Amino acid sequence: MRVLVVSAPLVGHVFPLVPLAVALRDAGHDVLLATGGGGLAAAEAGLPVHDIAPGFDFGRIALRLFPRHPLIARAELAGTAGTRGAGLLFGTLNDKLTDPVVTLATEWRPDLVLHEPFAVAGAVAAARLGVPAVRQENSLFDGRDLVRATTARLGPALRRHGLTELPPPAAALAVAPPSVARQDGWPMRYASYVGGGELPAWLRDPGERPRILVTRSTLTGPGDRGPMPAVVAAAAEVDAEIVLVRPDERSSRSLPGNVRVVDWIPLDAALPSSAALVHHGGAGSIFGALAAGLPQLATTGPGDRRHNAELVAHRGAGLALRPRDITARALTQLLTDDRLRTAAGQVSREIAAMPPPADLVARLAALA
Repeated sequence: MRVLVVSAPLVGHVFPLVPLAVALRDAGHDVLLATGGGGLAAAEAGLPVHDIAPGFDFGRIALRLFPRHPLIARAELAGTAGTRGAGLLFGTLNDKLTDPVVTLATEWRPDLVLHEPFAVAGAVAAARLGVPAVRQENSLFDGRDLVRATTARLGPALRRHGLTELPPPAAALAVAPPSVARQDGWPMRYASYVGGGELPAWLRDPGERPRILVTRSTLTGPGDRGPMPAVVAAAAEVDAEIVLVRPDERSSRSLPGNVRVVDWIPLDAALPSSAALVHHGGAGSIFGALAAGLPQLATTGPGDRRHNAELVAHRGAGLALRPRDITARALTQLLTDDRLRTAAGQVSREIAAMPPPADLVARLAALA
């Protein structure tokens, strides 16, 4: 079977698709990953990658669109836009992606197209060729809502390829643990490629004091302060070892004695020896901490970050705070509140009970 995997050209969108793509390849299927931008780094996982977005600049798209839609822009910065901001941004992006994806699919002739909700260009290509499309979730939204919001702004691209609407997928893969978020489709355990970097030896085992990892987004933009400056400001009053992963220059200028700095690391390998994770509210970080059974503090920032953080807080597995509200007391709570750790452990076991990507390969092959 030949499988075309289509993703928006962003690291956080591409990397969660890589484990299933690798499982398909290892089972003997031909796999081609279509993406662009930072997502081209997925080639490091040994997958063939085709650039469908040369010169991609997400910031330039946002700067052109949001001034024309000020109400959506304001809500998106506040994290209250729901799927409206995503529909606006990724509808515009997919209008640009559809032609190159259809061209690639027409030349490569896949038997199955696997795409994420923000890459409906893959579904268009599948419909044009008459092959099954499968939607793989990579967020904490219901992918059906994301596809509807994106496709609502895709009319010209659909018409260019002889479609009046987007057909429903042959199947969907749901990665969210049901106690945190409900998604439509076959359950599959969330996994993600973590990219390059090596784990320093001192991060492989617990330290003398409990360790708090602090990460930031791979994508920055307006309103995106992230948690690092506030964590550094509060760190001296917290009885913990605090590790900043890829800090920006401002966050790493003057550090208390209990704060250390590392470059890009395989985060999933560092989590087992840590006691908590503080992050920007991205879906990948949410899933990583939940899978490891760690309490987490997620900041309520722009885009989907408020939605993600509030889901975790509602489940009782972590805290949802604005960056400016991060205090020594909140960081200490992550380490001492047994209710947070118990809930996080429950979700971790829930995730572990979901089938891994390799277990879905035969079901996907049967679709073709």
